[in-house]
Amino acid sequence: MKAERPHLAAIRALIGHPGSRGLIPTPAAVLDLDAFEANLARMAARAKAAHLALRPHAKSHKCAAIAHRQIVAGAVGICCAKLAEAEAMAAAGIASILVTSPIVGPASAQRAARLARDMADFRIVIDHPDGAAELGAVAQGPIQVLIDVDPGMGRTGVHDAVQAVEVARAIAAQPNLTFIGVQCYGGHWQHIEGADARAAAVADGMARLQIVLAALRATGADIKVVTGGGTGSFAADAAQGVLTEVQPGSYPFMDREYRVALGDDPDGAFQQALTIAASVISANHPQWVTVDAGLKAFATDGPLPVALTEKFAHSPYSFFGDEHGRLMRPDTAVARGERLDFMPPHVDPTLDRYDVIHLVRGDVLQEIVPLEARGASQ
Repeated sequence: MKAERPHLAAIRALIGHPGSRGLIPTPAAVLDLDAFEANLARMAARAKAAHLALRPHAKSHKCAAIAHRQIVAGAVGICCAKLAEAEAMAAAGIASILVTSPIVGPASAQRAARLARDMADFRIVIDHPDGAAELGAVAQGPIQVLIDVDPGMGRTGVHDAVQAVEVARAIAAQPNLTFIGVQCYGGHWQHIEGADARAAAVADGMARLQIVLAALRATGADIKVVTGGGTGSFAADAAQGVLTEVQPGSYPFMDREYRVALGDDPDGAFQQALTIAASVISANHPQWVTVDAGLKAFATDGPLPVALTEKFAHSPYSFFGDEHGRLMRPDTAVARGERLDFMPPHVDPTLDRYDVIHLVRGDVLQEIVPLEARGASQ
């Protein structure tokens, strides 16, 4: 367990005091509970209507408190991208986890085996016969595995049906590995602009997946789980009728990257629940002001952050250094110390910059929760 950073004790003292939201030291990740809870309910209802199990991806938040709330709202468990994320979530009491990235080497295999031994429901993907051999060699009991299928992205996964059958045979050769299904996640589909364009891309990927599924079934494989999909592709995934489980990650929070891609599509009909609070720390320049949220406050792989506070809604933001951001002045006066909220550009790597998330309802800070798996990249 990591020791709490000294500044967090002062923040925790603010909990429950009316108006305390405005006292949160900035920059800070702030979650509007009303919007967040509405988002959880909406996605759970969509999944239920489509007869899909909902297994949200925790790489978006790396926070056990968020994961527990997702499960209470109807999720069957969570996904984690890395073993270190899964270890942190398991230590915090999450009982059902799927690790969605292949692992390599005996040390990682031993960590996966420990998780499988200690958890009620641990699952992990494999995309190579050697992965099955490594995991089988150290298994201390049954380990549930899925074959990762490349949807055409070329990142991970078996490339075709021939490779899939080879991996399935390697799994079958390991007495402690239990094959339960396949994963096919099209990360490159999630931010395609336009519902029709996303649907076409998903259809192509699902056609590739169907070929793999047919080949596996022809060998007698029992495929119980077909998992994949994300926030941006949910409608298309559901329409294809191939998946049994979906892995959306950003829907509880949303971000500018999804807003640009999804527009008014149903996949984008989630509220902006997660914001980054910042403060004006210098208002001396006649053309712009400087805020305390710069390169270390936001992800830099997507569009620029945008101010949500009405006064600054038409004030372009630009990075102004590691600690600073530049915001062009609005028509009205701006004073040193003014606070504002930003829509994060890409929520996953933005949240990974923060130790905690501040949960607020209205203007009241309700709770401060840690990101237990922050920086868990192993």
